[in-house]
Amino acid sequence: MRVLVDLNKCQLYAQCCFLAPAVFKLEGEETLSYDPEPDERLRARVAQAAAACPVSAILVEAPDAEPQP
Repeated sequence: MRVLVDLNKCQLYAQCCFLAPAVFKLEGEETLSYDPEPDERLRARVAQAAAACPVSAILVEAPDAEPQP
């Protein structure tokens, strides 16, 4: 699985950090960091985090998907 976060869209609501803390973390007050290739066992949590993002900044791709531009 690949995770992509549009950091230009992200407004740091941090819902993803609460739902998938092993993947998403706030660095200070102004930066989100994330693991772009988390363990497949975290798929359900990552999917919940993506669905909970108020600005739809998180995209979850299958590992064999073509990368998005």
